[in-house]
Amino acid sequence: MGTKRIDLSTAVWRKSSYTSGEGGNCVEVADDFPGIVPVRDTKDPHGPAIVFPAAAWSSFVTAVKDTAPPGT
Repeated sequence: MGTKRIDLSTAVWRKSSYTSGEGGNCVEVADDFPGIVPVRDTKDPHGPAIVFPAAAWSSFVTAVKDTAPPGT
């Protein structure tokens, strides 16, 4: 299986809604790529991004929401 490079230079990144602004462990995602969701570390915006298939990212987010304590 080969590795395909994806140009993220035009990505519009948004921080997780759970970002506290206190320098914690947060992520940013880019929503403007059909079929994939690039994810990167907020503290390292020029570092690498991990790219997930959109369906896998959606399943992950749903699972996290389903297991989050009430009020978070």
